[in-house]
Amino acid sequence: MIHRRTIIKSLLVFTLPLFSNCNAQEFITIEKTQFIKNKKPYHYIGANYWYGAMIGRENGDRERLIKELDELKSLGITNLRILVSAEGGDQDYTVTPAVQPKQGIYDENLWIGLDFLLDEMKKRNMDAVLYLTNNWEWSGGMAKYLEWNGYGTVPNPNLGPYSWPQFMEYTAQFHQCEPCKEAFLKHINVVLNRKNSISGIKYTEDPTIMAWQVANEPRIWNVPNEPAFTKWLNDVTSEIKKLDPNHLVTTGSEGKAGSNNDIEAFERTHNNLNIDYLTMHIWPKNWTWYDVKDEKNSTQIAIKNTNTYIEEHIQVAQKLNKPLVLEEFGYPREKESLDKKASVANRNLYYQFIFEKMKYSIDHQLPFTALNFWGYGGIGKNNPANGKWNIGDDFTADPPQEPQGLNSVFSTDKETLQLIKKYNKIFKNK
Repeated sequence: MIHRRTIIKSLLVFTLPLFSNCNAQEFITIEKTQFIKNKKPYHYIGANYWYGAMIGRENGDRERLIKELDELKSLGITNLRILVSAEGGDQDYTVTPAVQPKQGIYDENLWIGLDFLLDEMKKRNMDAVLYLTNNWEWSGGMAKYLEWNGYGTVPNPNLGPYSWPQFMEYTAQFHQCEPCKEAFLKHINVVLNRKNSISGIKYTEDPTIMAWQVANEPRIWNVPNEPAFTKWLNDVTSEIKKLDPNHLVTTGSEGKAGSNNDIEAFERTHNNLNIDYLTMHIWPKNWTWYDVKDEKNSTQIAIKNTNTYIEEHIQVAQKLNKPLVLEEFGYPREKESLDKKASVANRNLYYQFIFEKMKYSIDHQLPFTALNFWGYGGIGKNNPANGKWNIGDDFTADPPQEPQGLNSVFSTDKETLQLIKKYNKIFKNK
């Protein structure tokens, strides 16, 4: 849009164009089931880059951040899904340091890290999808709010097969914990009312932010909890829209997998005008579609099941008339190796199938038009001997409780990155 002003000089009136920035970004919007950026359809292969704000802090690793943003930009990867804040940070399997080490208490240096990241992304015309908390323990998340409000210590889910049910039962209490939900709404107000300390732009007025996400993988947990979960989603998305009418809002859901494995429950909980677009996540290894003992055949099984999963979610997106983003998916290296030199042939085959699936969807004007792979590890260093993350180690795409490098796409994965670059060029011209 061209803005004009009138200047009166020497009794003559001139109308002159006023340009604040010829390349100024506009807020990303939606038309039917399509994203629109700068008045054009917006399709992308983006990355999960949850640790970006953490290395952007003053005592983080800004040199690494800048190198990685430059590499991502060169590959056409300009949409990054980022963790806004970790909670607690006081257990050995959680991200540390945390933005919110105690309820309502914040570490300004971590906020500055997010400010710096957003400012650097703005310089590169990149887009941020920011999730406000986490369903899982690796960044504190909802479980930490329960601990802060008298529900006892968060159970460690990494102690064996019996520890997971205990953790899930514990976290499922969140949607009916009134002080927890109230504290989270206050946290949302803190985030959305922030002004970037570097650019001076309020978060709610920054078009570098594409969307706010309620959480990373919020789950219904069980059938009786669906009403409480739905009310919570409605309350949170309504609050975000009230505070910020400029940005898109979505939930960060896995889709069917986060909805008691019930696609109709996913549809019911997302039939909400304040939810602008739908998300889905796919994890072949975690969902036993992939078998390390039979990688060749199980990769084909993973592709078949992935196709079915995407189709189910496309149908829901069509019914609700919303875009659909596959914002998480990962695939191991050969033999689940953590060595960066190990083959990624099966991963590339899986990735290419997904890219082709998205291309088909775009070509046929279906809602699946964007994705973020999990995840970008950049130039981060991992320990292939045991994969364990220790405080002070580099962050990679894999969260601290998982083997570092298991699903990460590093800068050395040239074949994978060139595949992504190739398809980003295709999607840019769609």
